[in-house]
Amino acid sequence: MRWTSLQGRPLAAACLLLLAVLLPDPAPAQDGGLSPTLANIKATHTVRLGYREASPPFSFMDQSNRPIGYSLELCQAIVDEIGVEVDDPALRIEYVPVTPETRIPALLNNKIDLECGSTTANAERGKRVAFSPLIFVAGTKLMVPKAAPVSGITDLKGKTIVVTKGTTNEQAIQAADKKFSLGLKIVTADDHEQAYKMLADGKVDAFATDDILLYGLIARHKAQGTMKVVGDYLSYEPYGIMFRKGEPQLTAVVERAFRKLGSNHDLIPLYNKWFVSRLPTGEKLGVSISAQLEEAFRSMDDSPGGSN
Repeated sequence: MRWTSLQGRPLAAACLLLLAVLLPDPAPAQDGGLSPTLANIKATHTVRLGYREASPPFSFMDQSNRPIGYSLELCQAIVDEIGVEVDDPALRIEYVPVTPETRIPALLNNKIDLECGSTTANAERGKRVAFSPLIFVAGTKLMVPKAAPVSGITDLKGKTIVVTKGTTNEQAIQAADKKFSLGLKIVTADDHEQAYKMLADGKVDAFATDDILLYGLIARHKAQGTMKVVGDYLSYEPYGIMFRKGEPQLTAVVERAFRKLGSNHDLIPLYNKWFVSRLPTGEKLGVSISAQLEEAFRSMDDSPGGSN
């Protein structure tokens, strides 16, 4: 996959603009020691990670029904750094399943501490939650049966498209429907796996979500001969690890974890493990890192001779 621009603007500029919007406002240090999230983690000796069951390779289940994935490994690095901050190197991880619809409420209602999935870090969400540095860049595309005469959104006039509840992809399809006067019937599924099944069973004509998730589902279901990903990008989706807003100490811990990964040159190998090499479940995506994401990772390098 070659990334150049989405919606007509360079990705690098878009990333900088997004960071300017999402970076938390300066705030005074928390009084009385640890911030609320870190204090609770220290008291319970537990970090609760929200995970997705069907978002390969970011967060999904292995053959033993255990959560694995790229985002979860990044979260585990944050957990290690939290352990340093709260002086508890043996923190326990509790895995909590979330969906696109429940992930933000779970964070706001203190049911999880970090959300480790495939969540777009946009300005609207940034009003309610905080995000880590960039972990991936995706965009909305369409999955359709390989035999379907569809090459883009305008070929689906009057057809039925499924989207997953609580995703930005739903907004992207609604915008395209209005822009091109397509008269689409837009239906929702609870998760990506359910949406895929609706398409595979012929109940809908297309499934719209981030392109990398579509490729992951096709690989997982070994559907390369029956499904295809088509169309221009209908949205810009920069991903981040999500955590509670308004806790500068927690923000600093997350940032420090990423800078350690960057300075140890672990970020690009970690990316290659999940996107280029064969997954533990046997699939292989073969999606090389984009120049923009590689640049973002190199900017996390504080080692002598690094990018900073």
